[in-house]
Amino acid sequence: MLVAHLFKEAGLPDGVYNVVNGDKEAVDTLLQDPRVQAVSFVGSTPIAEYIYSEGTRHGKRVQALGGAKNHAVVMPDADIDNAVSALMGAAYGSCGERCMAISVAVCVGDETANTVVDKLKTELADLKVGNGTDTSNNMGPLVTKDHHDKVRGYVDLGVKEGAELVVDGRDIKVEGHEEGFFLGGCLFDKVTPDMRIYQEEIFGPVLCVVRAESEEQAMQLINDHEYGNGTCIFTRDGEAARYFADNIQVGMVGVNVPLPVPVAMHSFGGWKRSLFGDLFAYGPDSVRFYTRRKTITQRWPSGGVREKAQFSFPSNS
Repeated sequence: MLVAHLFKEAGLPDGVYNVVNGDKEAVDTLLQDPRVQAVSFVGSTPIAEYIYSEGTRHGKRVQALGGAKNHAVVMPDADIDNAVSALMGAAYGSCGERCMAISVAVCVGDETANTVVDKLKTELADLKVGNGTDTSNNMGPLVTKDHHDKVRGYVDLGVKEGAELVVDGRDIKVEGHEEGFFLGGCLFDKVTPDMRIYQEEIFGPVLCVVRAESEEQAMQLINDHEYGNGTCIFTRDGEAARYFADNIQVGMVGVNVPLPVPVAMHSFGGWKRSLFGDLFAYGPDSVRFYTRRKTITQRWPSGGVREKAQFSFPSNS
């Protein structure tokens, strides 16, 4: 809404940029109306899949980005202090409410896992949770009460499933905001792939630590997951990093970079059930998505002088 107001102030003519608020009825209208030629979406995987199937069924070009379960692999040779610092920001920044949040740390070797968990536990003890407009706080409230209750329910579920809750942020109270939707940073250890807290996107300040015996086993966990949005590896070994980047089945990969969000000249998107469609968002793929290629072949009648001309141009028709 703010962007729409700014465009208006900047003098953009009415009708060029439009904001429509609505529910499924409004969405279905956009998906079915022949005047709409392309639809781009970001949200949960079930809705992304619906929009893709319904939109393409009506002959539209559709780009639908879905859910994520982003893994960070921590190798035994990694700079552990740097990895822990990165995990704190990647897992708990924005309360974990972003599609690029790291929600699983796969530690290779028990010694690596023990060190990472101990250091994370220490860091979480100093995590400041409070009013989101106060810049001295590290984390604010979750977006709604319903979402707060959903994320808290996942923490309850993790305990029930047998994961070890190392840091419990469920009962945090913020002075002056006792009814706020606050949840402290939560940390699970010894999470296994059969648990729902591992399989499903929680979208909150909850980090799961999974233990693996090798880089190959860690990568197999990631490749077997239904989502393939983003991942990263922490290591000092260039060969290990190259092997990981070349063979991991994920759309965006970071090497010692916890949130591998590409800069604007590259495109953003995942693999598997994290994206439905052939083109990523922004960068070069956005040009390809919002335009259509047109090839024109011409032959002009020749007169006394034969001339040749070759040219090409993009089309936004």
